[in-house]
Amino acid sequence: MKIIVRDAPPRNVWALEQAGIHPLLARLYAARGIAHKDELDDTLARLLPPVNLLGTQAAAVLLADAIAQDKKLCIVADYDCDGATACAVGVRGLRQLGAKQVSYLVPDRVQEGYGLTPGIAKRVKDSGADVLITVDNGIASVEGVATARALGLQVLVTDHHLPLIENGQVQLPQDCTIVNPNQPGCPFASKSIAGVGVVFYVLLALRAELRARGVFEAGPVARPPQDGPAPTGGSEPREAGSVGGARVNQPKLDVLLPLVALGTVADVVVLDANNRRLVAQGLKRLRAGQLPPGMAALFAVAGRQPAQASTFDFGFALGPRINAAGRLADMSLGIECLLTDDAARATELAQALDAINRERRDIEQGMREQAQLAADSLFDEADEPPPAVVLFDPDFHEGVVGIVASRIKDKLHRPTFVFATSGADGQGHLLKGSGRSIAGFHLRDALDLVAKRHPGVLLRFGGHAMAAGCTIAEESLDEFDQALQQVASEWLDAATLTRRLATDGALAPEYRRPDMVDVLQREVWGQGFAPPVFSEEVEVLSQRLVGERHLALKLKHQGQPVDGIWFGHTAPLPAKATLAFRLETDEWQGQRRVRFLVEGVTN
Repeated sequence: MKIIVRDAPPRNVWALEQAGIHPLLARLYAARGIAHKDELDDTLARLLPPVNLLGTQAAAVLLADAIAQDKKLCIVADYDCDGATACAVGVRGLRQLGAKQVSYLVPDRVQEGYGLTPGIAKRVKDSGADVLITVDNGIASVEGVATARALGLQVLVTDHHLPLIENGQVQLPQDCTIVNPNQPGCPFASKSIAGVGVVFYVLLALRAELRARGVFEAGPVARPPQDGPAPTGGSEPREAGSVGGARVNQPKLDVLLPLVALGTVADVVVLDANNRRLVAQGLKRLRAGQLPPGMAALFAVAGRQPAQASTFDFGFALGPRINAAGRLADMSLGIECLLTDDAARATELAQALDAINRERRDIEQGMREQAQLAADSLFDEADEPPPAVVLFDPDFHEGVVGIVASRIKDKLHRPTFVFATSGADGQGHLLKGSGRSIAGFHLRDALDLVAKRHPGVLLRFGGHAMAAGCTIAEESLDEFDQALQQVASEWLDAATLTRRLATDGALAPEYRRPDMVDVLQREVWGQGFAPPVFSEEVEVLSQRLVGERHLALKLKHQGQPVDGIWFGHTAPLPAKATLAFRLETDEWQGQRRVRFLVEGVTN
């Protein structure tokens, strides 16, 4: 591993400090591209306006008309945390805005696959719905939308994924309304907004449309409408999408922001400025106790406190428990947990999700051990792993192949695909694979090249740069493996195959305090705005294995002792080592202490 220290431009650090930012935070922000304090303004008034998101006005008109005509609305969700939160935000928000008949449907991961399929469209029609709304899916569902329209359904697609490309041309669903920042011609600056964020923006536009129709009474308007954000007054900003002034009976959509924040972080989208504002506003409400009962129950089963909520809780405590339902059971459990207003019911559902997540961890652990043995066998006699790793075992569970691929990718630093058996096509078994990649290797583009070079091998595929999925026939596994290896050998060089860890350099000893750790944990960190990782040489005073898989350390940092832990690592360290580490606190005999969580060591 090569440890790299991020550059923090001194002029930007100085400007942030002069603006009143804590010196350590100023350095961290500057290293992440922040140059001015106003870039850290997370008030709702600074959100990008809904008018810039192509399709929101048409969606607002469609939904406002449907509400006025008391039509039945059905949301087709996805089976991950982004899809579940998007569904919950959609159902709760539409009901707040006056919709009387709102239902939802989520496909079965194994039986029905991903997205709006023709079969799902028929199920929606059979349910008696008039309007079909997709959340976190649909942009690639050309056939599913066509079927829905042929059945007489109105269709609103809300998504954030990339559209289909065939023969170099973008293929969009036809005869429907689309809201997706990644559709051609959309000027919305936040291309990384999650599916749940797209739904939230549709609701903002719908509320504005209903307001324009006189559905909501309005108090005195302080200023005329404008395209850009309006200045705020008082200690709390107005809600995004409003035009100033008091609203008498207007629903407050900000109550949905904790769900928006959860889905945004759990989907690992890039936390650009707009996404950071959405997450920050959700966290503020969580910490103030303004969260739905289901989220409160999930915090409880995870042993965490909403008052101290952080993005870590979303990504590693709540998100996995919701995702587990879609992987091993029925995502309806997760959605119902987020929808219920009954605290007892929420507790019951959260406990069920926690049990499913424990089962998921057990299955994943067994699969990971099998996969690691298989991966090790690929390079027993070689110095380095192959440029890409493709693994399959008949006993693998389809619901957790993505997690296992991610773990293997992290361990080997190679693009990795893990396959599981997924039904049959009448001529043989099908395999469904999930892939994870490393920086410098665009996984979806790699699959596209494999498809062009080996027609017929990939029956279906899609995804992004760092994550993708595909379906192949079992007899095509070896051909796919060889084809992906060929692309990887062409695209990856020694520099790309060297694991790099970006850090924030040395940690001044005066910042090694529990209260400073609390300050850091309250900030919004995530994909594209990485949490702080420090690096420097330390003395290793002692080390021992705990739980057979983790290395407990006694370190000397800048002349002072500090505990450390390296989870999932067993190899001993030398007496002096340059470590990359994060900060956390633990409690011993009633006292909170700082501990180093080791991320890596320089080779």
